[in-house]
Amino acid sequence: MPTIQFQLNGTATSVDGDPDLTLLDVLRGRLGITGAHFGCGAGECGACYVMVGGHAMASCDMPMWSVADKDVVTVEGLGTAGQPLPLQRAFITEQAMQCGYCVSGILISAAALLKRSPSPTEAEVKAALDRNLCRCGSHNRMVRAVLRAASEMATS
Repeated sequence: MPTIQFQLNGTATSVDGDPDLTLLDVLRGRLGITGAHFGCGAGECGACYVMVGGHAMASCDMPMWSVADKDVVTVEGLGTAGQPLPLQRAFITEQAMQCGYCVSGILISAAALLKRSPSPTEAEVKAALDRNLCRCGSHNRMVRAVLRAASEMATS
């Protein structure tokens, strides 16, 4: 079986096995990284999003071979309970989550947006989060949280 090497949350990682396994299966099943969730299995809902090369991407339909030698960031790589990112603090302050199933993917989408556009407009935030489905209806609070985080990051 081939070995696939990549950076996972800043750490060099190697995985032996079928290169056609999905990144989501490897993250959750082999590496114990469970922040990304299985939602639709077709890359349409955003629950499984991770950042690959700074872009939010669906890990449920991404074969392992496609992340070879790339930088992969999961929600676990964004911050810690002791040192959350401004984005994570803003989501807590704005109460921008209910059941939490979609939130890891939404945080990834928002983090990718803030990485490429540190001062996004409301329209840019909505466009960045458009691919993420949330059945709880928390989108307005999520948009406010991303804008709050951008504002906090700009003043620090």
